[in-house]
Amino acid sequence: MTSTEFNTKYAYYLEERHYGCALLNEEAIDFLDSEFLELVKIPGFKYSQIKSKWNYFCFYADNVPVDKILEIESNLKKIHNKNA
Repeated sequence: MTSTEFNTKYAYYLEERHYGCALLNEEAIDFLDSEFLELVKIPGFKYSQIKSKWNYFCFYADNVPVDKILEIESNLKKIHNKNA
């Protein structure tokens, strides 16, 4: 799945005026897709950005516990470093 396909699939949860997922690694996007199956069940869940910069990953979302956000960012980094 590409970022465009991911953002289309989860368009309902993408905050207005935000670009959503901007990752190129398909394995990372597949990981996010599996995580979103549970995240979309959280009342008020929305996401705005999922990006990488200098081997650091950022996942910006509403109503997601901080520990879950940190877990997702850590897993994205592991996936990226495994494929680097």
